[in-house]
Amino acid sequence: MTSDLKDAAMDARAPDTAWQADVRAGVRHVRDLAALPLSPAERAAAQEAAAAHKVRIPKAYLDLIDWNDPNDPIRAQVIPSPDELVATEGELDDPIGDHEFSPVPRLTHRHADRVLLFPTYQCAVYCRFCFRKESLTSIGRGYTREALEPALAYIAGHPEIREVILTGGDPLSLPDKALAEIRARIEALPHVRLLRIHTRVPVALPSRITAGLVATLQGRLLVTVVTHFNHPREITGEAETACRTMRQAGFVLLNQSVLLKGVNDNVEVLEELCRELMYRLGVKPYYLHHGDLARGMAHRRATIEEGQTLVAELRARLSGICNPTYVIDLPDGGGKVPLAASHIEGREGETWRIRGQDGVVRAYTEVATDL
Repeated sequence: MTSDLKDAAMDARAPDTAWQADVRAGVRHVRDLAALPLSPAERAAAQEAAAAHKVRIPKAYLDLIDWNDPNDPIRAQVIPSPDELVATEGELDDPIGDHEFSPVPRLTHRHADRVLLFPTYQCAVYCRFCFRKESLTSIGRGYTREALEPALAYIAGHPEIREVILTGGDPLSLPDKALAEIRARIEALPHVRLLRIHTRVPVALPSRITAGLVATLQGRLLVTVVTHFNHPREITGEAETACRTMRQAGFVLLNQSVLLKGVNDNVEVLEELCRELMYRLGVKPYYLHHGDLARGMAHRRATIEEGQTLVAELRARLSGICNPTYVIDLPDGGGKVPLAASHIEGREGETWRIRGQDGVVRAYTEVATDL
């Protein structure tokens, strides 16, 4: 069985479900770009870029684009740009070291107690800024039971693993039957305690979050779903319904955003995004990622200093529960490291000088028996 949406999830012999129809009505191939309201020059450039990195946009997400705005933030995330063809020195094929820490196919083991498992390299939507774009463009990387056997055997043989993270590709682009098989295999390993799913589906294809899908994922394991909203315009009524369905099923919902120049590198945009994620969707803003060194993405990468300024302003505006942690996923497998500017200005003995949110530096003297 394959995870390719064309072959498995959207079998032409069966009537389309709402989400399958949504995928069919959107952009699924480079040739579909011809139907979009692009200028001839834009279309030619987009087709060239799409040949280097796959294109797929469900209709629900495509409908969010304001075609009268060439700088529309939704458009910037999914419509191929000629800038992607410009590789800058220092950019990498494998920005965070997935391959270096892959002891068996389809698995990355960078941290002792958790692993990344790649059941598919197919996505419901292909984001232009994706740091795994090189892997996702490979052919024939869908789901099969046989392809996952070495990875599942590895997890079974490492009792220190407590958490399995389904990523890819987008695991929720798989049909329910495949997800049920994967969940059952992982659940049968007594040392695994939590199943985490990284997905863009609630954003770009919210109709995929059905009662059947949720039931497929429920079992012994705690389930955490990490969504990927980047802009408040992505928070639609359909996305709200999808998140409510998962939340009421008992899933923990978190969100990872990527700081993208021209999309969300603005404090008002980030403030609205983080507030609505928490208060409207019940999704905790978890990470704000500094842009990885994916090839052809220099035009979307903000500077670390710009990111630090933005998160400092966010902290002054938002409740703590609405604030994400600004992180960089270091090359060569260095892991996620916080990038927020420190509030500590200095120290003399037990007295620290700490800058408050109001900008005033105050003395704080520690009082503890260990001193």
